[in-house]
Amino acid sequence: MRRTIFYVSDGTGITAETIGHSVLTQFDGVDFTTYRIPFVDDDAKARAAALRIKTAYAQTGARPIVVNTIMDKKLSDLVAESGAFMLDVFAPFLGPLEIELDARRSPRVGKAHGLTDFGEYEARINATNYALTHDDGVDVNYADADLILIGVSRVGKTPTCLYMALHYGVKAANYPLTEEDLEKLELPRRLVPYRQRLYGLTIEAQRLTQVREARRPGSRYAKLEQCRWELEQADKLFRREGIAVQNTTHTSIEEIASKILAQLGIERHMF
Repeated sequence: MRRTIFYVSDGTGITAETIGHSVLTQFDGVDFTTYRIPFVDDDAKARAAALRIKTAYAQTGARPIVVNTIMDKKLSDLVAESGAFMLDVFAPFLGPLEIELDARRSPRVGKAHGLTDFGEYEARINATNYALTHDDGVDVNYADADLILIGVSRVGKTPTCLYMALHYGVKAANYPLTEEDLEKLELPRRLVPYRQRLYGLTIEAQRLTQVREARRPGSRYAKLEQCRWELEQADKLFRREGIAVQNTTHTSIEEIASKILAQLGIERHMF
């Protein structure tokens, strides 16, 4: 079975897509074709979105599903004229909140991802710059780091650092364990002062060799035996030093980041 999903928003559509994806993954046996229609913020765009959705309905014969985060009811109603199954992300919350807060909402187009707090925005930019300059041990001054991810090459340290920077404003550095580090089975001297901020990442050897093979085909670096040795040595080091570790093989970056922040006791607001 295949169904068509449209994420429709008066802003970027990121919220609709994130929530929609989380919900759709609960349904095994159903394949989804997804499209995002962002910035539906006037009548003309709403009608154009409705036409596009209605066309998909005619082409597939299956009723499309719309995950909707448009705040203006008039625009939502125009999109609904497509005949799609409408899922309004915010509707279940707004009514009860108006009652609880004894206040009426003031719909603002694109507010969810608008630049409403320059302090938060600057924090994310600074954290992102920090992650980039402290990637793969390029800059080893970790005094300002909220956390430092360590692990062998290609276990997911860089994307996880960037995700935490962009979404939480966390200053995350990462350090790649070298063969010398792994042979010594000692925590690199430069990391010792920051032991409490360390967090290890690992991965299944078969997956690591696939990732490395794509980067350096036919190299010793990508051989399964080499990957296994590095991961085994890293695991010994993590156990010896009492460093928390997470396997990234079957885990999304979102989940990896959340677990790291929770285990290290780092509280940040999602922007």
